[in-house]
Amino acid sequence: MSRRRLLGTAGTAGAAGLMAGAVAGGAATHATTGHPTPVTSVGATAVPFHGAHQAGIITPLRAQAIGHLAAFDLASGTGRKEAAALLRRWSAAAEAMTQGRAPAGDDQIALDAGPCSLTVTFGFGRTFFSRTGLAHRAPAALVPVPRFPSDAIDPKRSDGDLWIQVGADDPLVGFHALHVLQKAAAGTAEVRWQMSGFNRAPGATARPKTVRNLMGQIDGTGNPEPTGKDFARTIFTRRGGPADQAWMNGGSYAVVRRIRMLLGPWADLTRTQQEEVIGRRKDTGAPLSAPAGASETTPMELNRFTRGGSLAIPADAHIRVAAPESNDGAAMLRRGFSYHDGYRADGTPDAGLLFITWQADPEAFIKVQTKLDGADHLTRFIRHESSAVFAVPGGAAPGEYVGQRLLEG
Repeated sequence: MSRRRLLGTAGTAGAAGLMAGAVAGGAATHATTGHPTPVTSVGATAVPFHGAHQAGIITPLRAQAIGHLAAFDLASGTGRKEAAALLRRWSAAAEAMTQGRAPAGDDQIALDAGPCSLTVTFGFGRTFFSRTGLAHRAPAALVPVPRFPSDAIDPKRSDGDLWIQVGADDPLVGFHALHVLQKAAAGTAEVRWQMSGFNRAPGATARPKTVRNLMGQIDGTGNPEPTGKDFARTIFTRRGGPADQAWMNGGSYAVVRRIRMLLGPWADLTRTQQEEVIGRRKDTGAPLSAPAGASETTPMELNRFTRGGSLAIPADAHIRVAAPESNDGAAMLRRGFSYHDGYRADGTPDAGLLFITWQADPEAFIKVQTKLDGADHLTRFIRHESSAVFAVPGGAAPGEYVGQRLLEG
């Protein structure tokens, strides 16, 4: 048991003793003997930092409770050497924190917490390569997402030279990781934008379930399964490309979109109308083409009709328009976090989804989004307000830092 974890369990036992003393009307003392049993395994769960792929893409595949996304721009005069030193510092700090250890210069914000499934993922934006003299090694697939007619993109909250995704099952652990990484960037890179979101807390349901978004809809059904034969080919880049892009072997591309939900107009719809917009039942997530008693995993039947002769899943339903069958097989792994950033001037919630898709080529997202923007009924109830694409290299081996094969190759 690590010193950090030991302190965490002792603190839990002390708090329980304090409450018992207060109820009894006497003075409480911290427990100093025995071996307290942790009340949960959530805090003790650690995700390996090193591996063939970076953590935070498919490990853990379930949604983490909190997430922070941050993009950085390199400071003036910063080049390849300084960028390499920054990735070395970031990787060392991330490796320590994901395993529940204090990073160098730790300010002890999360001293009494375990790793809490913390993952830290690093990526490079298109502009990173020209600013570090590596334009000749930029991946051909790293192209910007075009602006679509219904977009309302804020350039100040889009793009960036570097990107960090932090995920965890404890808010303090997640904040601490982001804070440590931001401080480590001082003098080398400055925050361009930062967004924070959340999902259902572990243990909130009797068994793991697909999360619901702020529209109340089950969100994430139909994601590619790691056991599927095409999973790795869909999500991760493959070996065999140009030698100057071998640093992306085992990597992926992250498309990041901040999607505000128009929750007022959405709430004005009846439940039946909402289900027709999505194409799934709101309670179970089952497709509208499925019989009673079906679940969210029941395959949808795009060619099924109702007794009245209409399509069971409407022609403009979200799941029909987004389905791989409707997009020449284009597929991606969708992960995200809900967000709520207060209220706008008109009193409506500034809330929605921090939408992250992972794919071996951003063209998959672009193809699907092109169709969604023109044919998806859901478009009337959402606004895409920021956009970015990042090349996320493969994982670092022990003794390496993320991006080393690019920056020192």
